[in-house]
Amino acid sequence: MKPKHIALALLVAALWGINFVAIKIGLKDFPPFLLSALRFLAVAVPMIFFVGWPCVSWRWILSIGLVFGVVKFGLLFLGMDLGMPAGLSSLVLQAQALFTVIFAVLLLGERLRPAQIAGIALASGGLVLIGIERAQETSLIGLVLVVAAACAWGYANILMKQAKASNMLNLIIWVAVVPPLPMAGLSAVFEGPDRMLATLTNLSWSGILSVLYIAWASTIVGFSLWVYLLRLYSASVVAPFSLMVPIFGIAASAIVLGEQLSLLEVLAGVLTLAGLLFVVRAPKPQPQVSASAARS
Repeated sequence: MKPKHIALALLVAALWGINFVAIKIGLKDFPPFLLSALRFLAVAVPMIFFVGWPCVSWRWILSIGLVFGVVKFGLLFLGMDLGMPAGLSSLVLQAQALFTVIFAVLLLGERLRPAQIAGIALASGGLVLIGIERAQETSLIGLVLVVAAACAWGYANILMKQAKASNMLNLIIWVAVVPPLPMAGLSAVFEGPDRMLATLTNLSWSGILSVLYIAWASTIVGFSLWVYLLRLYSASVVAPFSLMVPIFGIAASAIVLGEQLSLLEVLAGVLTLAGLLFVVRAPKPQPQVSASAARS
C-alpha cells in the first residue's frame, strides 16, 4: 500500500476505536436502545438523499438491517451499558472475524484452512481468559452480550456477501433506515416512554456530540474511507488494519475514561488479536495444477 493509503487505513482504525469511547459517553445521557435508534437515524436521514436508490433488493436491506443494526448494535450498546468497558468492548467485538469464518463454513460450505483453525483456537482462548477475568467483576453479562453482538455481526457479514451489493456504501446507508423504528420500539418497551421523553427534553452537548460522532465520523466518514481502500486493494490487504481498532480503542479509553486493563486481560487481548490475525490473513490454498498443464 502507498503511505497515504496506510495513513487512511490507520485513520479509519482510529475513528472506529475512538467510537467506543463516544458510545460510553453517549450511554451516560441516553439509554442503550434509544442511543442506537438515534445513531442510525442520524446516519440515514441526511445520507439517503445522496447515495441514490438501493443497489440491492429490500429483502437484503431488511434482513441485514435487523441483524446488523438492531441485534448487533442493540446487544453491543446494552452490554456496554451493563458495565463492559469501552476498550475491552473494542477488542471483543473484533471476534466478528472469527464468527464470520465459522458462519461461512456452516452456511456457505467454505473450508477452514489450517491457519484459520489455529487462529480460531487462539482467539477463542483469549476470549475465555477475558471471560475468566470478567467473572470476577460485575460485567460478565456485559461480556456475554458483546460476544453475542460479535456473533450477530459475523452473520451479518455473510448476509452482506450474499447480497452482492455493487456499492457497499449505498448498502450501509440504506441498512441504516431499518433500525430506528424497531430500536425506538424496544426503547419504549424496556426503557419506558417517560425515560425517552425525559432524555430527549434534557439533551446535553456531550450526548449530542457522541451521537454525531458515532453516526458521522465513525459510520459515514470511516466506512466511506474503508470502501475507498477496498476499491484500491484486495480485502486481504485492507482487512488486517481493522485489528488496529482495539489498539486505538483501548488507548482512547485509558486517556479519556481512565479505564485500565488487568495483566490477564492484556495477555488475553494479545492472544485474541494474534488469533484473529491468523483468521483474516490465512493464505488461500493454491489451485492444483495437473502434471500435463505443468509441462505445457
